Amino acid sequence: MRKIPSYELYGEASTARPPWHDAFNFEWIPERSRPNDWNIPAHRHDALLQFLYIRSGQGHVIIESEKTPFNPPCLVILPAQVVHGFAFSPEIDGLVVTAAQRALESIAKSVSSTLVAVLQRPAVIPVSGPSASDETLMPLFHMLENEFRRGAAGYTAAGMSLLMALFVQAARLIDHANVPVAALAARRSLQIRRFRELIAQHFREHRPVEFYADALDVTPPQLGRICREELGSSPTALINDHLIREAQRDLVYSGMTVKQIAHSLGFEDSAYFSRYFRKQTGATPREFQSSAHRDLALGTP
Repeated sequence: MRKIPSYELYGEASTARPPWHDAFNFEWIPERSRPNDWNIPAHRHDALLQFLYIRSGQGHVIIESEKTPFNPPCLVILPAQVVHGFAFSPEIDGLVVTAAQRALESIAKSVSSTLVAVLQRPAVIPVSGPSASDETLMPLFHMLENEFRRGAAGYTAAGMSLLMALFVQAARLIDHANVPVAALAARRSLQIRRFRELIAQHFREHRPVEFYADALDVTPPQLGRICREELGSSPTALINDHLIREAQRDLVYSGMTVKQIAHSLGFEDSAYFSRYFRKQTGATPREFQSSAHRDLALGTP
């Protein structure tokens, strides 16, 4: 059985508390991708967000079970726990910043709920239009690199402040590109986040909506209204989406059989799991698996 790797940084095993847990990491993309033959296989970071600026070159990013070619210049936002991977051409020019998701969100909440929403959604954002350009982004990244390399007193505060400035630029680019990002009110954002955390903890138990509402100290109708107004989905749809996403991850990456995946996700009957999966996605598990493996062509730019 093969599980999706979880790293602090790609190729570095997670530890209880890495030395830069409350800070950030800066590196140029070739530093890590060149030793890995320009391919970073699918993995995830449990507590870390990654923010890439790709200036030139070719390749693609895998986000969950989708492969997206990038068209430089562009920004790529990968929140914590999102499965992702890369294939780069040797001519790639760009950088990646890694920082603690919750620390960034805590700072963003004091500034703008819009920024919190930007931090919570994976996105590939074109750098175009009047809001940002290489001339506006690179000075911020150079200052960020300088803070990281020097490690002088207060570098964490300076780095996080620079990251907030960069996410403001990302929000402006999202607006320019008409990429939808919901601005969540602080209280509801916290409720939605807690709901998602509960789903992640209990989705294999196939709990009803009432269970989650009780845990959040709201009524089922209140939870339904919060989800519909803030996310445009019902609580049941969010639970199903999480379960299906986990099933898709396992089908693409785990190497387990459909029967093994069904049992690992709390289904006693693999035939019922297949019917459920098809109802939610329009394809059987095996059809999805074959299509995803063919479309992703893992390991090729």
